[in-house]
Amino acid sequence: MLRWLTAAIVAFVCSAQGVIAGETWPGFRRSPWFEECRREAWLEGSVRALMIAPPRFEADRPTQLIIFATPNGNTIEQTLGSACAAETDWRFDIQHIAAQVRLWRSLQPDVNVVLACIEAEGLSWPGWRRTQTDAAAKTRRIVDALRSWVPAPCTVVLAGHSGGGSFLFGFLDAGDTVPDAIDRFLFLDANYSYDDNLKHGDKLLAWLRRDERRHLIVIAYDDRDVTLNGKKVVSPTGGTFRATERMRTRFLQDVEFLPSTTGPFQTAKALEGHITIHVHPNPDNKILHTALVGEMNGLLEGLGVGRTVMWGTFGGPRAYVDFVQPAAEIPPRPADAEGGAAFMRRVAHLSRMERETAIAEEFIRGNLPDFLRRWQPIEVKAVDDAGCEHVARFEVLPDYLSVGSDADFVRVPMTPQTAEQIAERFGAALPTKKMVDDIARHATVCLTPQPLTQDREAVATFLQHHLLIEEQFGDRPRGGLVAGIKKDVVVSNRLDERPNRLALYGWHQRDGSPIQPLTTVHVDWYVDYSHGVRLVKRTVTVDHQPRDIRHVLRDSQLYRLLSDEGPVLRGTY
Repeated sequence: MLRWLTAAIVAFVCSAQGVIAGETWPGFRRSPWFEECRREAWLEGSVRALMIAPPRFEADRPTQLIIFATPNGNTIEQTLGSACAAETDWRFDIQHIAAQVRLWRSLQPDVNVVLACIEAEGLSWPGWRRTQTDAAAKTRRIVDALRSWVPAPCTVVLAGHSGGGSFLFGFLDAGDTVPDAIDRFLFLDANYSYDDNLKHGDKLLAWLRRDERRHLIVIAYDDRDVTLNGKKVVSPTGGTFRATERMRTRFLQDVEFLPSTTGPFQTAKALEGHITIHVHPNPDNKILHTALVGEMNGLLEGLGVGRTVMWGTFGGPRAYVDFVQPAAEIPPRPADAEGGAAFMRRVAHLSRMERETAIAEEFIRGNLPDFLRRWQPIEVKAVDDAGCEHVARFEVLPDYLSVGSDADFVRVPMTPQTAEQIAERFGAALPTKKMVDDIARHATVCLTPQPLTQDREAVATFLQHHLLIEEQFGDRPRGGLVAGIKKDVVVSNRLDERPNRLALYGWHQRDGSPIQPLTTVHVDWYVDYSHGVRLVKRTVTVDHQPRDIRHVLRDSQLYRLLSDEGPVLRGTY
């Protein structure tokens, strides 16, 4: 825990927007994990991309961009992985793509190693390709867009697990040749879509022969006789074992394979090792689909083929355990955490950046009161274009982010960048304008707004306003939803109207009307006493099914549950 906490603090101290001691990562924000910087966007209208960069970009070093396509049914966050907690979905502990890349990065200090994880709408790359017009061309544009986020020429690794391999084959289908920037293809039990009729083998061989530094790596297992609930998991012609044999048969027309073993795997190499095929014989007929990736260090093996980088053992145990980030949840409050009043005294005379650093540190280490840890549920309904009613349940913190204990806490205004970093640590997000209205309607404590006019940006005024709220709050019990005390920092489509803006809304009066209409008048570093950050959980329930809030906001029908601005394409700062 000390390792990632120290890393997060160092990253925040050194960077306003992904700039640390080296060059700039334009458009990136700080992450609470391992000194990283992150950038997120929707590409081609229906593909969510999250890029994770090291804290420094060194222009005199080579840059490697690893683009990883998510498997069917998994979000980006589940694919990246985390430690487990009481409410953690099991999918977070099966692949650990982020941890494997972090280890890889640590072993290559002279390379800028960047990871981009991409997720198709509907969580299925095969399904996405079937529903998209000109899907193959879109895969190329997605890769080009991600390359443009990197502020230097880079080599590209295209990798995928399970249905993510469909993205790689879509990329192959988009042209007669593979672009020269692609350095490596890595199929992690993901080559189901291999097709000789589409000349996949021809294109891969031609691409390999143009540059001796290139590699094709296939990792699969014998899945022909694997059963689940008494039924075979693959059809008589399906599965990656058969797809791998189709690939091998095609390559044998032009190259010779040399057999060997690598741990439990049967290995075949050709073109002096530039084609590497690992197949687990699976004598016990187990389902090894995800085990190949996480338990057996599959991504690390694919990245390491042809390189003299010692990272661990292919086949297990997990080599990357020191690089797994904690579960996204509110951490326990440290025994030595300072109270709210002492914290405000400590930051009163710091610069804005120093103050934001201190705020991030306190929340990342869990310094917030117990009553603020109890998420409150809110149920909302909306009707789609077909007249069908949908029901959503989202959970929200009862009050605005506050530092300290139940007996000694202070509500703390902060920049949206700091709020995003804390939200990522807590497994949360910022609300929309509609969600703020819904929270106000469900509030059990409705106070009267108390605007101030003097020294609005001073810490002393932050504390003064907090004390006014507490005086009005009186002896009411803590933990219920509170309204009428702050403007909310929100996400909004209006953030795209001008760069680097802050969206504010709310501060509801007792009759339910907001003092502050939705506005983006302020720059995103501006903070004053009236601003509050109230987080909502990333996971929302729609029609009794868990969904990521980013997906619900983006959905052309379901957005109505959480947004009155239309689909929200800009869900983060």
